[in-house]
Amino acid sequence: MAELRCSVENCTYNNDRYCCKGDIMVAGKHACRKDDTCCESFRDRSDAGVFTSAIAHPSRTISIDCEADKCIYNTNYKCYADHVDIKGCGADNCRETTCATFKEK
Repeated sequence: MAELRCSVENCTYNNDRYCCKGDIMVAGKHACRKDDTCCESFRDRSDAGVFTSAIAHPSRTISIDCEADKCIYNTNYKCYADHVDIKGCGADNCRETTCATFKEK
């Protein structure tokens, strides 16, 4: 599991830059650069309604499923980076987020 730091402050799962979801999915099957990736698990706080998070407390480490075949950290759709940064200041949807850790093979 990777240490995840998330700067997408308006995601319903974000709690002090850590994720409360338990696991996330990074999309970008044909990504050749980090801007072609996104956090599919992103949910805007304003759209969440009564739904807030999957677990009560944020976790420093998290399981990350990853579709970015061309990323050096992806092995069989799992991320094996030691540290992952998810970015997306002011994101309204998952396509406005990015996996800043992505590195092309």
